[in-house]
Amino acid sequence: MSSRISRAEAWSLLSEWVLSESLRRHCLAVEAAMVAFAERGGHDAELWGVTGLLHDADYERFPDMDDAEQGHPRTIMAELERRDAPPQMVRAIAAHASFLGVPPESELERTLVAVDELCGFLIACAYVRPEGIHGLTPKSVKKKLKQPSFAAAVSRDDVRAGADQLGTDFDEHVAFVIAALEARADELGLHSREARAEA
Repeated sequence: MSSRISRAEAWSLLSEWVLSESLRRHCLAVEAAMVAFAERGGHDAELWGVTGLLHDADYERFPDMDDAEQGHPRTIMAELERRDAPPQMVRAIAAHASFLGVPPESELERTLVAVDELCGFLIACAYVRPEGIHGLTPKSVKKKLKQPSFAAAVSRDDVRAGADQLGTDFDEHVAFVIAALEARADELGLHSREARAEA
């Protein structure tokens, strides 16, 4: 089933709701990973991509996760329901917020959970490397994961649990997501420091 929310509509919504460049970059990175997984598994790439793009769309406006009415991600879920989004998209966004108590069951849900924190961590890794995302390896990612002070907001447990939920080897999972982000390095600003400085 095709997403009833087009990528163009989703980007318009994200651009309206999210002004932070770093949060936009995160949402675009999760979209890239979701599309790559969808294409590999023969799923609806637009549906998966839009789900990734919008999963944190309300975080800047409504970061209070304890707010039962307007807290993240309840506001974006309500907005998607108002726009007649596919129910599986809304449920996947609910499932990525573990505090809502919606267990990730479908492949779409498990994949969103598996790439969310990892994408944030990979962007952080790329930004401290002279080469950016290029040449980043699972080995160097695992080394950074062992440094509690590096990208401290990223849950190490969530990063590692993601591959387990997909039944995938951790190194293979990390390498696949790195490749997905590298393919969109222009859009994500993940090239070398020199290239970023010139941009």
